[in-house]
Amino acid sequence: MENHSSEVHEAIRRRAEEIYHGSGCLEGRDGENWRQAEAEILREFASQNLRHVVVRVAGVVYTGEYEADSADGYTPGEFHRGEAVSVRFDGDKLFLRRPNGRELETRVVKRIG
Repeated sequence: MENHSSEVHEAIRRRAEEIYHGSGCLEGRDGENWRQAEAEILREFASQNLRHVVVRVAGVVYTGEYEADSADGYTPGEFHRGEAVSVRFDGDKLFLRRPNGRELETRVVKRIG
């Protein structure tokens, strides 16, 4: 098992128990129940950490996704609606130049236009 915080570990344990009871208390499926619970909980925790930023570049609207924990101190609100922002692309990555000179690295998850 991966090294999880006690909060995540406890959430996985509770979910595995719910799966066990929900499946009629079938014996011998502890490992399977745990793996299912772990996948569900880790996905839930990961999605809570994802943030999005939307920019328009040459008439195309891009939605970039980034992890709040690894955004180098970026906080929503650094960019103001309608404000010009310097951007660059590298494959599916979109980099936005922040007011402090650092870049916010995002992964393009949506493109419209």
